[in-house]
Amino acid sequence: MRSWWRDLTDLVLPAECGGCGRPRAVLCDRCRAALSGREPRRVRPAPEPRGLPPVHAAAPYADEVRAALLAHKERGALALARPLGEALAGAVRAGPGAPAARPRPGSRDGTGRAASTPVLLVPVPSARRAVRARGHDPARRIAYAAAGELRRSGVPAAVLAALRQRRPVADQSGLGSRQRLANVAGALAVAPGCARLLYRGRVVLVDDLMTTGATLAEAARAVTAAQGPPGPETEPAVLGREASSNSRPAFVYLGETWEGSEQRRTPPQAWSGAGRQPGRTVKEAGGTRAGGTPRVVCAAVVAASPDAFGIHRN
Repeated sequence: MRSWWRDLTDLVLPAECGGCGRPRAVLCDRCRAALSGREPRRVRPAPEPRGLPPVHAAAPYADEVRAALLAHKERGALALARPLGEALAGAVRAGPGAPAARPRPGSRDGTGRAASTPVLLVPVPSARRAVRARGHDPARRIAYAAAGELRRSGVPAAVLAALRQRRPVADQSGLGSRQRLANVAGALAVAPGCARLLYRGRVVLVDDLMTTGATLAEAARAVTAAQGPPGPETEPAVLGREASSNSRPAFVYLGETWEGSEQRRTPPQAWSGAGRQPGRTVKEAGGTRAGGTPRVVCAAVVAASPDAFGIHRN
């Protein structure tokens, strides 16, 4: 009920810019340029935690970008999800192995497989108490917006909310890099029934913000540690179900979803299973090798600490 009320007020009340407070603008041109006006860049925290995959960020976490992220996360400015999702989609495209935009629908390569490997956006989960307090999961909401933006540009993409917290973690604010690593060590795991779904495409971990990289490194560890059932993995028979926020198995939702309102749109033909047959293995469908360990290709965030932009070791 709370999220429905926020969605309604976002539509009927005059908005103010989430970055600078200018009236009648969800995000003014100046703040939008600060968020998405530059090329996403590879970012690396110092010290860099072990196991951190390559991370790309759209903007430094400062000034208008910081204000917009906090407005969306803490003040429930839900209309900001779309511009934040657009920025995150740009960071996803900048990552290694990113598929080219706007492939021809239903096109095939020389082997008869789909020409573009689907992108699976796996959001870093928020603590349950934080979701209850805020009334929404900010990273997941932004991930859905990013998936929609990627699909509009012709990149097949879906959100798989596969990660869960195995144990409570302390508030990360005020903790140093080593303390954060200890705080989240072993805290995340892939939910039951989700490991097999990680083989369906190119896994990209997504979050709204990276500071020390400890949480993304833990998320990468949890995904790569997930073991699917032995033998060839077949594609799941149940499609179109939105990923759950509890301990039940999560499923990839192929249509565009706005969290809370559950509005759904038809997915593009290239991603909706055109040309695929039930029972085909993920390997045959062009995914990661069957029976192996899902590989985290990269991670993408809306923003990262400014210091992470200043380290050039690419």
